[in-house]
Amino acid sequence: MRRRTMTSMLGAIALTGVLAATGCGATESAKNAGGKGLRVAPATFPVSLNIYQYPAEAAVQGPVQHVLETLVTRSGNDYRPLLATKWSQPNDTTWTFTLRSGVTFSDGKPLTADDVKASADALIKAGSSLAPLWEPVKSVAATDEHTVTITTAQPLGTMLATMSLLPITEAGKASSESYWKKPVGTGPYTVSQWSPDKQLVLSRNGKYWGAKPAIPTITYLNIPEESARITALSTGEADVTNGIGADSVDQVKKMPDVEYDTKPGYSYEFIWFNSSRKPFTDKRVRQALWYAVDVKQVVGDLYGEQAKLAQAPIPQPVFGAPQLSPYPYDPAKAKKLLAEAGYPHGFSTTIQWASSDDTNQNSLGQAFVSYWAKIGVKVKPLPKERSVWLEDLNKLNWDMNLQGNTVATGDADYTLGRLYTCQAKRMGYCNHQLDTLLAQAKATSDPDERTALYKQAAQIVWNDAVGIFPADFTVDLAYRTNVTGLTIDPAGRQSFVQAKLAN
Repeated sequence: MRRRTMTSMLGAIALTGVLAATGCGATESAKNAGGKGLRVAPATFPVSLNIYQYPAEAAVQGPVQHVLETLVTRSGNDYRPLLATKWSQPNDTTWTFTLRSGVTFSDGKPLTADDVKASADALIKAGSSLAPLWEPVKSVAATDEHTVTITTAQPLGTMLATMSLLPITEAGKASSESYWKKPVGTGPYTVSQWSPDKQLVLSRNGKYWGAKPAIPTITYLNIPEESARITALSTGEADVTNGIGADSVDQVKKMPDVEYDTKPGYSYEFIWFNSSRKPFTDKRVRQALWYAVDVKQVVGDLYGEQAKLAQAPIPQPVFGAPQLSPYPYDPAKAKKLLAEAGYPHGFSTTIQWASSDDTNQNSLGQAFVSYWAKIGVKVKPLPKERSVWLEDLNKLNWDMNLQGNTVATGDADYTLGRLYTCQAKRMGYCNHQLDTLLAQAKATSDPDERTALYKQAAQIVWNDAVGIFPADFTVDLAYRTNVTGLTIDPAGRQSFVQAKLAN
């Protein structure tokens, strides 16, 4: 997630630099490739089209969802049919999905249950960050050409949420690296051009089984700097962008022929403590570091109206999010807790985050470091290249870790049940009572029961200070007024299938 506060004083110059760097000009290429199509300059450009390798990256999922479809799709806090027309539960541990007839991939191959099975097997085999969601699944079987049967080891009330994250590829193709340069799907668009770090061009799929989209091409432009993206939007070189920093919102709102929309989202930022390393094995230390920071002040200063003080380990719009009491700013209590834990004079430690042009994340980290210094805790910031940061994160090679996340399904299980179990081993924390509550919530389909269980689970994460949860974020879109039909996705996986573009 990227939230910048950079001004646009050098916007035009920055844009020129970006175009020169991408060769012949990214926007000029977009005009040639897109014709009368839509030009999108996302805050984060996709690093790959391989959604099995990057299943939790909104920047990847957003564009690729136009090409690869799922059996079901999220609709608010519910799910509706897409490639499946219906589903049923013959018993508590069996789900049956019936595929839509007459659907073909863009190369003409008919969609069958074998493709769904192969896709599920490939995603499970990838062992990605979504693996915990699939842990209860015992088997995925192609019962007949248009029927898929999924058997689980226990009742799984989150099945539809999990299936909404399974893009369907052609059987036997997903393991090929070349396939992901131009993945073939059943969606309303196909990949016509993919130039990593430059642009991605999607063209309307003439063989699409559903209603044809109004826009013939969608071109994603890689314009990393916010100021350059705002300039591109102002001049009409781009039609849509997002991730506008708090300092730039007023500027964008005043632009002629430009609309700016925002809504509460599923994204948030947090700091994890490595509970397998001293002194963070003691929850009093973790709690002390939370009490030591005036989080409300920091969030207000950095994000303004683009964020709200978090009230749970998951954002408030997410299904199952309770409203918990934020930790108050109490440095005296912080010092008392440190002394009780055996650190009356504080200690030294480190915090890592992925270095980028995300100035607000850098500022957030530095603000917390300053507050901690006031109670005797000396924290060395360790910004790292994203690839190095990710490797160290997965290996638990860190003391504290700052990052952003998005609850892709809009369901609490995606975050709580995926990240905070003992088996997940994401931050060295283990609480068997929490595991029991999350397993119960995963097993039931009763929304009231699940909500009650997630409230108890979230309270444990909160009280044990597994991490510090500063802010829930809004999601935004800035677009030219000739673009209509846009609905902001709270998960940041923006679709343009329903968009229209006036001449």
